[in-house]
Amino acid sequence: MTRSLGNIIADSLAVSLSYGERLLAGVSRERFARFATPGGKVVASNHPAFIYGHLALYAPKVLQQIGHPAPAVPEHFELDFSKDAACRDDPDGDLYPAMEEVLSFYREGYRMVTGGLRSTPNEAFEVPNPAEGRMRELFPTIGSVQAFYCGGHMMMHLGQMSAWRRMEGLGSA
Repeated sequence: MTRSLGNIIADSLAVSLSYGERLLAGVSRERFARFATPGGKVVASNHPAFIYGHLALYAPKVLQQIGHPAPAVPEHFELDFSKDAACRDDPDGDLYPAMEEVLSFYREGYRMVTGGLRSTPNEAFEVPNPAEGRMRELFPTIGSVQAFYCGGHMMMHLGQMSAWRRMEGLGSA
């Protein structure tokens, strides 16, 4: 059986997205942008708002790099969730977008990515990665960087979500 590179990446992405949805079970709006507090002690580790908001930023990047239309990133998302942003505890609910807004942008973006990957010809994945420096060194082609964004990068951050859940007493997903 022959599978295109886009389908192979999308298959991996589907597993990540499914896991990401399971990890949201039991997460309340009130705790979505809060640091975990096991035993009443605050742990300054990425919370769900930051994790899903950060991951949501990569869907438009993937789409653009494989030549598909991408949703516009809400201005505040880049500021709040970029790789250079620090995750902050949000006890008053005024630092981060609402849970529904974050998850809607995340879900819609990756729905588009899944379709985009599956319809992109192999040749598009063989194009050199336009990034500079270390990212190009590590991932020399569009295909290699998309495999990372849709696999390793996503699962690394979902691992943070799994740890947050356990610290919050929500258990495994």
